[in-house]
Amino acid sequence: MHPQTVPDALFHTRVRNDALGGPNPFEWRQLTSNDVFSGKRIVLFGVPGAFTPACSDSHLPGYEAHADRLRALGVDHVICISVNDAFVMHQWALSRNIENVMMLPDGNGEFTRKMGMLVERTSNGMGLRSWRYSMYVNDRQIEKLFSEPGFKDNPPGVPLDVSAAEVMFAYLQGL
Repeated sequence: MHPQTVPDALFHTRVRNDALGGPNPFEWRQLTSNDVFSGKRIVLFGVPGAFTPACSDSHLPGYEAHADRLRALGVDHVICISVNDAFVMHQWALSRNIENVMMLPDGNGEFTRKMGMLVERTSNGMGLRSWRYSMYVNDRQIEKLFSEPGFKDNPPGVPLDVSAAEVMFAYLQGL
C-alpha cells in the first residue's frame, strides 16, 4: 500500500553557483521532502532509469511537452525522479533539452523505497530501480497515484500507459 503522504527523504542535488567559476560551477545542495513538496502542488513521475529508451523517448519528453499545460492547471512543479545520481540526471536533462521539468535525483533510492516503488532490475544489470509511476501531490498529500500494472522485480519491461503525461493532464483537467 502506498502512503497517503509523501515519505520523508533526503535528496542530494547539484545546483549551479556562478560565483564558484571554472568549468563546473555546481555545489551540493540537500533537499528534504518538505523542501520539495510542502505548500506546493506537484506532479511527480518516477522512471526506471535515465537514458533508458522508454524513459528518454516518451516519458520524460511527454512531461516536458505538457509542463506548461500542467502549470496552467495550478501545478507548481513537474518533477522527474529516478534512482540515479545528480550528475546522471543533469546530463540526461541536457541530452534531451529539458527546461520545464525538475530533475530530482534519488541516487540512494530512499524516497523510492519508502514509496514502495523500489524494484530489482538485476536481470538487466541495473540494480535497484524505480517502478514507473506518476502522482499528483498537494502539500505532501498524495491525491492521485498512477502506477503501471505488473509491479514486480525483474520484469521483462515496464509499460508506459497510466503514468504518461496525457493521463495526468486528463486527470487534472477533470478536478
